[in-house]
Amino acid sequence: MVPRFAFVCVLSCLAMAGCASKPPSGLEATRTAYVPVAERQSLLGRDQADDRDGEPPFSAFRNAPGRSGSLAGRTLKVSSLSEIRLRDKEVILTFDDGPMPGKTDNILEILDRYGVKATFLMVGQMARSYPAVAARVANHGHSIGGHTYNHANLANAGNSRALTDISTGNAAVARATGTEVGFFRFPYLAQTSALRSAVAERGQVILDVDIDSKDYFTSSPATIAARTMARVRAKRKGIILMHDIHARTAAMLPSLLSQLKEGGYKVVALQYRRSRMPEALVSAGNAATKSRQM
Repeated sequence: MVPRFAFVCVLSCLAMAGCASKPPSGLEATRTAYVPVAERQSLLGRDQADDRDGEPPFSAFRNAPGRSGSLAGRTLKVSSLSEIRLRDKEVILTFDDGPMPGKTDNILEILDRYGVKATFLMVGQMARSYPAVAARVANHGHSIGGHTYNHANLANAGNSRALTDISTGNAAVARATGTEVGFFRFPYLAQTSALRSAVAERGQVILDVDIDSKDYFTSSPATIAARTMARVRAKRKGIILMHDIHARTAAMLPSLLSQLKEGGYKVVALQYRRSRMPEALVSAGNAATKSRQM
């Protein structure tokens, strides 16, 4: 049983940890880095998705805004970041740090209601703790990515340890979702050029951030939606960063999607397309090294 003090500490960490915020250092990292609870323990037992007795699944979808597909844009099949070329007024929705019972489920319902798809960058420990929620994300047709196993700051971890954390996280997410983990985002956006190259050579598409919702701050849902839309209007297009571990994100999402629709924006869906190029580059590099040694 998790002591009440530890429970409160974990909730505080969840509220404070933002993937695009400046990474903590030293002792501060141990206090603010997001580390979910052990396997099979629920952070918020009360925060499960409501089961509506007698109501068929997605019954609200019949009258959903966006059902006509006016908000949903094209689908991009990509094998690298360079292939993500957005047109004016095109955005990509991404959610980090989940899955989280209740909160992720609420976000899935809202995305279904508006007829759009997103990319979920999952923490391995979270996917391992909540595999049913992780599987639901994939079953709803959203793209799946990794976000390390325990949300560590990889820029300070050393290459070997960082790559192990990435691969362990990807394996946990793949087991939970039953889906290939084609995308990746660095926690805190903290990275090195060597790490970035190594992840790309493994065939994953690294997702950067153009528009940060800053939903990790304890702002009101209305403030988060307004702040995000202001950035969208300024940038005109881009990848939007959000987190599916916060209730305020689910609360603000209908407003954000409605404003995007009213503004004539399109939500672009990403699909992972495996490329043989990274394997070819690695093979060529190994062959060159071997020839030099002969």
